[in-house]
Amino acid sequence: MRSTTRSFGLLLAAAVGAALFGGHASAAGYPEHPINFIVPWGPGGGADILARTAGKIMTEDLGVSAPVINVPGATGMTGMTKLLTSPADGYTLAVLIGDTYALLAGPHPAFRPDEVIPLAIMIQQPSGLWVNVNSPWKTWDDLVKTAKERALKVAVLGFGSADDITVNYLKTKGMKFDAIPYANPSLRYTSILGSNADVLYEQTGDVRSYFDGKKIRPLIFFYDHRLNIPQFANVPVGKEFGYDVTLPQFRAIVVKAGTDPAIVKRLSDELAKVAQNAEFKTYLEQQYADPNSYVPMDKARGFMDSWLVQAKKFRAETTMEAK
Repeated sequence: MRSTTRSFGLLLAAAVGAALFGGHASAAGYPEHPINFIVPWGPGGGADILARTAGKIMTEDLGVSAPVINVPGATGMTGMTKLLTSPADGYTLAVLIGDTYALLAGPHPAFRPDEVIPLAIMIQQPSGLWVNVNSPWKTWDDLVKTAKERALKVAVLGFGSADDITVNYLKTKGMKFDAIPYANPSLRYTSILGSNADVLYEQTGDVRSYFDGKKIRPLIFFYDHRLNIPQFANVPVGKEFGYDVTLPQFRAIVVKAGTDPAIVKRLSDELAKVAQNAEFKTYLEQQYADPNSYVPMDKARGFMDSWLVQAKKFRAETTMEAK
């Protein structure tokens, strides 16, 4: 009897200990199995390439694989919902991009910023408007003239995205733009090649193959300054025409809030190593990205908050203008 009571007491103590310290114990052995990398978009897009590039580099040090799971839909919210309904155990990461984050500027945000922990901003890219090289528009002024005369279809990532906010902002300047959402990156990129859209709103690197192949060209970028990249040196930025909106594309890697701080630190430290990796720096060059894209975890939240303030400002202004 005494033996049974003693055994029960030991089991109870072990159970209480696991409940109290289980998170730290799992953190000590983390990771013990593959880490799922959610990409809230289809294969082949910028978020997908980031996840595969960063995941590959991370796994070399972590010793486990990081399989990419593409979960497209609802301007990235289908994939974010998968993250937010997964355990906060560090075994599920997600790529959160500016366009999805812009949804929080709306009246009914699908999630709160504090529901995720940004581990790092990994890439920043200027966004702009592109056209088919065979189109009649050679300059931004050419496009503006036409857009003030008749409606033009603009391929965007989704309603409520940074793309959509910027297009609506330009509509307040008298341009007759109709936003057409394309959740599938490949279909969006090629929309202006098959005349399914007149203009494409996209960031630099995602359409590099089409630009390098001389199939499309940019007419304007919405960025703080002209790009220090020879291929884009002559492309104007919005501020040169009095447009205040920028909202450059960013891609952050996040985990669910509530994840053990020790695991969060391990992951953020790994991403810091990724940012310094030669292969990752080459990836940034290939994406025509800002070479100073990386923002560490201690500054990532502030970066995203400031970005969201601008998104809310322009969304509010364009909504009032529409009324």
